[in-house]
Amino acid sequence: MKAYIVGVGMTKFEKPESRDWQYWDMVREAGAAALADAGVDYGLVEQVPVGYCFQASAAGQRAAYELGLTGVPVYNVNNNCATGSTALMMARQFVQGGISDCVLALGFEKMKRGALGGGADGGDFKTSPVARHYGIMAAGHGFEMSPPTAQIFGNAAREHMERYGTTAAQLAMVGAKNHRHSADNPNAQFQDVYTVEEILAAKTIHDPLTKLQCSPTSDGAAAALVVSERFVVRHGLHDKAVEIVAQAMTTDTADSFGGSCIDVVGKPMTAAAARQVYEASGLGIEDVDVIELHDCFSVNELLTYEALGMCADGASGALVESGATTYGGRWVVNPSGGLISKGHPLGATGLAQAAELVWQLRGEAGARQVPGAGVGLAHNIGLGGAAVVTLLRR
Repeated sequence: MKAYIVGVGMTKFEKPESRDWQYWDMVREAGAAALADAGVDYGLVEQVPVGYCFQASAAGQRAAYELGLTGVPVYNVNNNCATGSTALMMARQFVQGGISDCVLALGFEKMKRGALGGGADGGDFKTSPVARHYGIMAAGHGFEMSPPTAQIFGNAAREHMERYGTTAAQLAMVGAKNHRHSADNPNAQFQDVYTVEEILAAKTIHDPLTKLQCSPTSDGAAAALVVSERFVVRHGLHDKAVEIVAQAMTTDTADSFGGSCIDVVGKPMTAAAARQVYEASGLGIEDVDVIELHDCFSVNELLTYEALGMCADGASGALVESGATTYGGRWVVNPSGGLISKGHPLGATGLAQAAELVWQLRGEAGARQVPGAGVGLAHNIGLGGAAVVTLLRR
């Protein structure tokens, strides 16, 4: 069976503690927007997967109850930074497997200010789910006082520079591009535009990464209504429907732990998920027009170019420098501003990517619209690890 997204919604992503609201307020806003977008009443929703990382167990129920008290199953989903896309994948599986005709995927996060710790709980590294990942980093690079996630990605950037000659300026170009894109996104946490020189001159978080190349902590929520083909026909939703053509999730294999930070932050997982999606859909990266990918740090955007097959290994710095990943280029990557500028409330990120792509494929993205967008790809990754790649088509 086919699965379609017929409604999407999100809140504006904001700096933590900048607005007096609770996580259920965020979910009510985003979920109601998705239902209104589709013109579907919550009473028709049969199942509700809810993604988040930082709230207590059963917070998904507390949030979903804001939309209605219908007694349907609510699932609490936590897959680190890939949580939002994991909730979307569950919704798609319920529909594609013939279990349900209408499923609402929700994702939210209410975060604390400051850098993330080594995992969603920010706890003791010895017992952390990502202790093995950080052990690989420490063996090759040591362990410093900078934020742990910035360290592991910053060390991946150092390896890429040493191995392929990637430059600090090319890394900064990713940040400049995504900040420039977010200027046209009213839902983005930041809408300021910076030059490459300004990004290079910003505060260093972990060399070579500066503050303007790192995603911020954020508050926010996003939602997507996923339905079957018969639901689309029954409710006359053809004009709203965007097909989930293929989707795959992968987790770590032995390739992740061979000793390189490039691998431990997820490049092999992404490459494997992309291969599965291309094989299942019969489409390739050459068929894609617009991409929302997980640029938690600028280096991860470059690594993802390579993992998705947009360029050869080591050629991603040259690719972003060529202008191939912005308006007027071969693809438009992160027209929303990406995690770096749009923001990164962990549980909402993957669903916000889906929302952006749905708007792009419907031609509803306003000033940031990608001309002629017909196929979109989303990539969402979390250390620990999980990588989800989703291919959407109008």
